[in-house]
Amino acid sequence: MLINGEEKTLQQTTTLNALLAQLGYRAAFVAVELNGNIVKQANFGSTTITDADKLEIVSFVGGG
Repeated sequence: MLINGEEKTLQQTTTLNALLAQLGYRAAFVAVELNGNIVKQANFGSTTITDADKLEIVSFVGGG
């Protein structure tokens, strides 16, 4: 699979929520594009991710 343009291997099918946690992201502070489509945060727990998918993950950062 591709995550932010970087090749990764996914050992098994998982949910987007579980993958984000595994990668160290806090789901409340990211936007995710899966295979060219934006995924609503409400659907992170029910969205299945496979090794054939392409993800773009953007983190929101506060500051000033």
